[in-house]
Amino acid sequence: MRKLIYILCFGFLFTTCDDGDIVEVTLDFEDEFKQCGSLVFFKTNASTSESLSIQFGSLTIEDILEVDENFLYEDTLPLGGSNVLNYRSYANLPADNLLFCNDIPPSNIGIERDEVSIGGEVFIRTVLVEDDNDGIPSILEDLNGNGDLEDDDFDNDGIPNYLDADDDGDNVLTITELTDFDNNDDDGDPLTNPEDTDGDGNPNYLDTDDDDDGVLTRDEDLNSNLNPTDDNTNTPTDGSIDLVDYLDNTTANPVIATEFRPHIIRMIYTITATVSNISLPSITQQTLEFGTLNDSSITNDERLGEPVFID
Repeated sequence: MRKLIYILCFGFLFTTCDDGDIVEVTLDFEDEFKQCGSLVFFKTNASTSESLSIQFGSLTIEDILEVDENFLYEDTLPLGGSNVLNYRSYANLPADNLLFCNDIPPSNIGIERDEVSIGGEVFIRTVLVEDDNDGIPSILEDLNGNGDLEDDDFDNDGIPNYLDADDDGDNVLTITELTDFDNNDDDGDPLTNPEDTDGDGNPNYLDTDDDDDGVLTRDEDLNSNLNPTDDNTNTPTDGSIDLVDYLDNTTANPVIATEFRPHIIRMIYTITATVSNISLPSITQQTLEFGTLNDSSITNDERLGEPVFID
C-alpha cells in the first residue's frame, strides 16, 4: 500500500503563493524502509526523487531489538530536537548509501525541497517470533491443545516443541524424520502422513525407538557423533532397502548416548514505525505508517538451544 502526503502552500508561508493557492505533491513510497548508522530509518522513491527519513538522537538498533518477556518492544519518541523527521525532494536522487549511510554526504546532492518536522511523535514496535524451522507449523506443536505452546515438551529436554528441532530427543532432527517415504495419501505432504517405521501409531519424529528393536534411537549412534542417520551395520544382499541402524529392527548394537544434539532456534524480528501529528512547515498529515524494516541482517537471527539430557 502506498502512502500519500499533501503539501499545502499558503500565502502566509510562502510569499510566492497567492492566498488560497494549493501546491499538491504526492509522496509515493512503498511500505518498507531501511536503516543505517546510529540510527536512521529511511525510504526513497527513485521515480519521484524523494526521500523520507527519521534520525534518532540516542536510540540504537540494539535498543529496538531488546524485547521483553512477551517478545515485544514498544516506545513512542517525540519528534523535534534530537529526533528528526525529514522530507526532501531532489533534482536527481543519489544512491541510498550516499544520502544516509555516509559520514560526509556528497556536496552535489541537489536538494530542491527540505522539510524538517518541528513536532509530532514516532511509535516504534518490535515483535519477535521464534521458531525451530523443523517443517511443522508452531500451532501444530501444541500437543495438549490448550493454546499454550510453552507447556508442550515431548522429550522433556527443557525446550518446548515449537522451538525444538528434535522433538523426541533421539538426535535425529524432526525435519529429517518427517520424510513421507510411501506417500500413501498421494498428497506429497509429510505432515498428513508422517513416517512411522515400526507402525506403533507414533510418527518417527515423536518416537524415541523408531524401529521398535528395544534400543533407543539415540543409542544407535555407533560413532557417537550425535547423528544416528550415518550409522549402518548391515548391508542387505537380497536387494532390500539398505536401512540405517535406527530404522533397522534386525540390528541392536547400543552405544549409550550421553548428550543431546544442539538446536538452532530461528529468531525473526518485525520492526514497524508509525509517525503521527506531523508538523512540517508545509506538509500536513495526522498519521503516516512509515512501514516495516526491510533488512534481513537485522530482522533475521538465530540462537542456540541447549537441551538438558534426561537419563
